[in-house]
Amino acid sequence: MSSAAYVFDAYGTLFDVHAAARRHAERAGPEYQQFSELWRAKQLEYSWVRALMGAYQDFWALTEQALDTALAGFPSVDRGLRSDLLDAYRALDCYPEVPMVLKALRARGARVAILSNGSPTMLETAVKNAGLDTVIDDVFSVDTLKTYKPAPAVYDMVTTRYRLYPGVVSFQSSNRWDIAGAKKFGFRTVWINRSQMPDEYFDLGPDLILPSLESL
Repeated sequence: MSSAAYVFDAYGTLFDVHAAARRHAERAGPEYQQFSELWRAKQLEYSWVRALMGAYQDFWALTEQALDTALAGFPSVDRGLRSDLLDAYRALDCYPEVPMVLKALRARGARVAILSNGSPTMLETAVKNAGLDTVIDDVFSVDTLKTYKPAPAVYDMVTTRYRLYPGVVSFQSSNRWDIAGAKKFGFRTVWINRSQMPDEYFDLGPDLILPSLESL
């Protein structure tokens, strides 16, 4: 099914959130994967808690705080890596299929956009580093609203800007909770289940499940 707009979550969907720790795996040591998973888990947790409290801090601040928590939780990882890990996070690798897929969607005449919890500076840097600035029409950041997904107002930024009904927007995310929020809002949803995670939020199921963006 074709859509008028294809909107992508950024972190975990277009950009590999574990690329920063993997880039420094040798220095981080044998627990680098578990360390990276905690960093990511805390980053998301802090966004939800901040949204619920109405005490917004931008996603870069939360990324730094989550990293500090992960470093505290894994004493085996050298704290001297902190600045290098943050530099690497600013320039995360995109998944291999991403440029080709986005280019093909634009060739169909569809709008291609990012809708992300990331701060504007984070997203601008990541998009340019991955060479995606020529295939992305718009980047929507929650920083405009000072809250986080899955708040309905975040998804509404897209439909308001594009003057589209939710049902003609295809939303892609690797985060199942994000898919649930987008589905509740009315988007057509595609869960990019890269890690073969079990399904959840059964009343808000995705319209399609793919192992990567390649088949989109």
